[in-house]
Amino acid sequence: MWSFHKWFERHSLILLIGILVVVSIGGLVQITPLFFIESTIERVEGVRPYTPLELAGRQIYIREGCYTCHSQMIRPLRDEVERYGHYSLAAESMYDHPFQWGSKRTGPDLARVGGRYSDEWHRAHLEDPRSMVPGSIMPPYRFLARAELDVSRMQDHLRVNRMLRVPYTDVQQANAVIDARAQAEPNGDAAYDFEQRYPGAVVRDFDGDPSRVTEMDALIAYLQMLGAGVDFSTYQAEAPENQR
Repeated sequence: MWSFHKWFERHSLILLIGILVVVSIGGLVQITPLFFIESTIERVEGVRPYTPLELAGRQIYIREGCYTCHSQMIRPLRDEVERYGHYSLAAESMYDHPFQWGSKRTGPDLARVGGRYSDEWHRAHLEDPRSMVPGSIMPPYRFLARAELDVSRMQDHLRVNRMLRVPYTDVQQANAVIDARAQAEPNGDAAYDFEQRYPGAVVRDFDGDPSRVTEMDALIAYLQMLGAGVDFSTYQAEAPENQR
């Protein structure tokens, strides 16, 4: 009755075609529904796009290769959750292009480092890692405090992110250069307008030198917002609108 399987066993080409047909059907069943939903990522209160200064800091983080030693993705395993905090949510990486999950931890995971240490701690750690973490093999980055932050291409940076569906507004893009400096100059004339464009973003001098905005300002601003936006004591995932 079921002798037709002999055709597959005797003819490798027929077997190959059969495999392709079955795999294609399975793929269509899984993939097709994704074209009819707006997003597969749950909405999480507190997750927001990066400010221009934080975005610049993220580029410095990538430029200096920090991702090769530090991951930004906490797996839902007991030992990781107890050490680093709540496991990572998909929504926390929705504005990352590219994401910084990483695959190696020479140093600790940084997904929840925001707000865990003071700006002064980060500054001292970047200038001389072993002064804060004895035995650290991390190289010093004290030159960041001497490097003036280049914000000349910041408007283009936001424009490209908008193309990747990061919800920056026209006003935010137009004021990207001003806002990149305003976040690190709390006493400046542009600080108030920055706060209106980025509600909830912190405005302060991150590197301890109020006379200028440096790459140290940008990197610390980026580190201080990692995982700091979501209040996990009250966290509840929201379903996409078309699934409510």
